[in-house]
Amino acid sequence: MSSKIKPISIGRQAPEFETTDDQGIKYSKSGLLGSKYLLYFYPRDHTPGCTIQACGFRDLMKEFREENVIILGISGGDQASHQKFRSKLELPFPLLLDPDFKITKSFGVFGEKKFMGKVFDGIHRTSFYIDAAGCIIETYVKVKAKDHPKQFLSDLLQTVKTSII
Repeated sequence: MSSKIKPISIGRQAPEFETTDDQGIKYSKSGLLGSKYLLYFYPRDHTPGCTIQACGFRDLMKEFREENVIILGISGGDQASHQKFRSKLELPFPLLLDPDFKITKSFGVFGEKKFMGKVFDGIHRTSFYIDAAGCIIETYVKVKAKDHPKQFLSDLLQTVKTSII
């Protein structure tokens, strides 16, 4: 049964989650408290859009690190797929595992999709910028894979600039 997505709203606490990354390292909401991070949900490893998006984040990693923001990719791929994807693209950030889509569903970004005339349920390309207290401070819905990394960095730098004034 297909359903529409309902991403978590800005200002709400991110849902509790616990998983591992492609290297077997554990990640959880509670373990990330004290850090700002972008949790970006992507449909599948090794697909054109997901490759472009991941490379965009990779290429801007220096800037994200300067702003003390952690980048975390997450999808339903298994550990071997994530390892191959990360290694092939030389990604300097973790890819989190969500094989049963439990985390994806808790963030409200698993639901009806259409591709080449077919309707199916899957992960929607959506990102959440989460502050050090675990609160969602920005939600990016229906992001364009190519533009999203630069847009997020631009928003991040604008926020920093505004907070200085």
